[in-house]
Amino acid sequence: MTTRPTPAYAPGVQVRDMTLDDCAAVAEIRVRGWQTAYAGMIPQPYLDAMDIASDAERRRGFLTAGPAVNVVSRTAPDPVVTGWACYGPDGTGRAGRCELYAIYVHPERTGAGTGRALLAELTARAVAAGFHEMALWVLKENGRARRFYERAGFLPDGAEEPFEAGGAVVPEVRYVRALREPAAG
Repeated sequence: MTTRPTPAYAPGVQVRDMTLDDCAAVAEIRVRGWQTAYAGMIPQPYLDAMDIASDAERRRGFLTAGPAVNVVSRTAPDPVVTGWACYGPDGTGRAGRCELYAIYVHPERTGAGTGRALLAELTARAVAAGFHEMALWVLKENGRARRFYERAGFLPDGAEEPFEAGGAVVPEVRYVRALREPAAG
């Protein structure tokens, strides 16, 4: 793993490869993230039924199955995981394109640059792996996430897909961004 300096916008945030020992923390971040960010967009009974232990088991399965790249963040010197992100092959099979599958920051830690640090790390890894474009899917109604991705250079490409959650159909939109080597410093 390449070690990069802590970005100025995220003092103390450190990003490293995810391990099996991180799965419970990652599951908590994902579940609490969904319950916070998607309230009012996804049926509440679906969000309330999300289970951290079950999600942790799924994370273990996904992590051992590959081929996704998973990273976690923490803020030094605290060893507690504060965020998680992963990317992997694009589902369309488009040459040179990868997909950002997930990026979550613990709801109590948002706004501290953790999401930006996670995205910067995955972008650098995707470039190093030879990808020239990254895509992602975001809930159409999730204005906060859409603004985050737009500030990071992602733009909607017009594609939409339905996402089913708790019996409700929730529209997602695809965002795409060209990748390039990160700036020095």
